[in-house]
Amino acid sequence: MNNVAAKRRSAMTAAALAAGLCAGAASAQTNVTVYGIIDTAFAHTNNVDAAGHSMTKMPTLTGSVPSRLGFRGSEDLGNGLSAIFALEDGINVDVGTSSQGGRLFGRQAWVGLKGDWGTLQLGRVPNMTFYSMIKSDVLGPNLFSISSIDLYIPNARSDNAIAYMGTFKGLTVGATYSVGRDASAAGGPAATNCPGEVASDSRACRQYTGLVGYDADTYGVTASYDKLYGNTGAAFGLTSSANYDRRTTLNGYVMLGRTKLGAGVMDRKTFAATGVTESDLYYLGVSHPVAPQLTLDAQVARKNVKGSPNDTNMLVARLTYSLSKRSAIYAAVGRMDNRGQAAIALDAGGTVAPGRAQNGVMTGIRHAF
Repeated sequence: MNNVAAKRRSAMTAAALAAGLCAGAASAQTNVTVYGIIDTAFAHTNNVDAAGHSMTKMPTLTGSVPSRLGFRGSEDLGNGLSAIFALEDGINVDVGTSSQGGRLFGRQAWVGLKGDWGTLQLGRVPNMTFYSMIKSDVLGPNLFSISSIDLYIPNARSDNAIAYMGTFKGLTVGATYSVGRDASAAGGPAATNCPGEVASDSRACRQYTGLVGYDADTYGVTASYDKLYGNTGAAFGLTSSANYDRRTTLNGYVMLGRTKLGAGVMDRKTFAATGVTESDLYYLGVSHPVAPQLTLDAQVARKNVKGSPNDTNMLVARLTYSLSKRSAIYAAVGRMDNRGQAAIALDAGGTVAPGRAQNGVMTGIRHAF
């Protein structure tokens, strides 16, 4: 009997040791990275109200790029397949709060699989409008940029979504489908109170986006399609599932040595409770390294509201000086020229009197880790 018990104890010890070794091996194949960007600036703009007052402020939304804290990881599952995830919190550096409607991980929160066939994600994901303009928009989500003209551009993310993207010999295809595009009710372009998942209305707060693009050594072109639906209580007049906001983009870039030229157009149609609005947003930009550590980015843009005098023109220039691979200082100047009753502020999230031009300057510092 003692021999039997001893053998059982030996077998259990061996099994526990094997399990420990397997766990150790699995851990060895898993990696998690903590990363982030801290970026903030001071900005000064004029004509912030009808009286023509000016304002100096530390903007909440961004300086040159939005601040964030993120965690990403992967586990090698073998045969070229990996389990992956990302959790990324947007940070309002001026006051230390979370952005994207106060979400803890408002920039990204998803889990997925990755292989030679592409990447599959489930959760809160950047959608295809977000990716379609990254390579051609030389200013990106700068405080003064086309993001000010259409605040959806830097906030093109979808809750409750499934996403796919794959690249095959330069050809990239991608798509997302959301059953409830925006669950936050905090307000603003990143929180529009449309959680969806309504049993009695299969179209309420649904969203689908698609992308196709091609990149060669010195040029690339990308097209995207994005349509989102509303529901009762949703923001921006999309108060019924019959209401929708549709954006179609065509974007491209070309490299001339180390200089990049980027351009694109976004066609938008909004069918809201307040009526139908159609517009085109055109942009053209250049990014040129004027010195080893100094880069000049400049961009012009125009929003043409169809059948309306409420058009807007924009001109922005930015200089960035790299202190290191991770740290930089920058300065920018810009002008937003509003026509008719247009009231688009130069600084994203700012204010301007209707029909008034607005000039601005800003300077800031950025550190990535």
